Amino acid sequence: MQAVEQLAPGSGTAPACVALGVARATLYRQRRRGKGTPVTTQVERSTPRALRAEERQRVLATLHSERFVDQAPAAVYARLLDDGSYLCSERTMYRLLQGAGEVRERRDQLRHPVYAKPELLASRPNEVWSWDITKLLGPAKWTYFYLYVLLDIYSRYVVGWMVAHRESATLAKKLIAESARKQAIEPGQLTVHADRGSSMTSKPVALLLADLGVTKTHSRPSVSNDNPFSEAQFKTLKYRPEFPDRFGSIEDARAFCVEFFDWYDNRHYHSGLALLTPATVHYGETAAVIEHRGAVLAAAYAAHPERFVRRAPRPAEPPTAVWINRPKPAEGNDDLQ
Repeated sequence: MQAVEQLAPGSGTAPACVALGVARATLYRQRRRGKGTPVTTQVERSTPRALRAEERQRVLATLHSERFVDQAPAAVYARLLDDGSYLCSERTMYRLLQGAGEVRERRDQLRHPVYAKPELLASRPNEVWSWDITKLLGPAKWTYFYLYVLLDIYSRYVVGWMVAHRESATLAKKLIAESARKQAIEPGQLTVHADRGSSMTSKPVALLLADLGVTKTHSRPSVSNDNPFSEAQFKTLKYRPEFPDRFGSIEDARAFCVEFFDWYDNRHYHSGLALLTPATVHYGETAAVIEHRGAVLAAAYAAHPERFVRRAPRPAEPPTAVWINRPKPAEGNDDLQ
């Protein structure tokens, strides 16, 4: 401290403390007590109120006993009072447990498993299907119809749909089986992805998929973007101008869906498919359509090349691979398509 006092008049107190590594609070405290008086460090002292060592051991032994090992200190404190006994306060129990490294949830808890992020790749039709169920408002409040939709993620083609009065694993099983039959799905060919709704995770559906040789995957709990293609398709459905606020009957809902899915599959120029229709991609007509579009663009370029500034126009092509949760490429590896 004397060195600080000698240096301070010329350079200032703060710079002197920084230079010599002395806390200014310590210097000021010593000045208040008088120069040359040593500054004592604060030592933890026991108070008359503190529990003795044997009393602390008794409290810990009580908390560790078979009677109280699964109970929180608050419950132990209350039970002891009801029994006519007082060992210490609830807060002291917590302090003793903390000192013993035992401050945590002391009851047995359900440990939720770590769900892996689904990473699914489709490079051709009928390789990965996504399916989901959405509600359609019925004629009165609190009445609904349930729309089941199976969607091929590569082509965005709706391979199966159904409107029903309820959400049912039995109905879902029937729809999946019929759609697989229509698309001539072979064992080991297909993966079906869904969220974790009761119908999606049901035993009948799981057994059916196993019988068909179909792999099933599920979204992570509370992660909506693990099933993006079904969600996007439902948005397209409900944002159509003709989509009603309510359906008067289940027959009305089915009639609307007949028209909608015919348009969606066969006349909807999908932005994710280079403005091809889902049916074109699903049934292998992509090359012919792109060739025709290329011929039209070539003729337009030949007639007026000055209108195309950079290069001759070429038709866009749809992606060759479609992912659900595309993985990040490893460092130095850019081969993921």
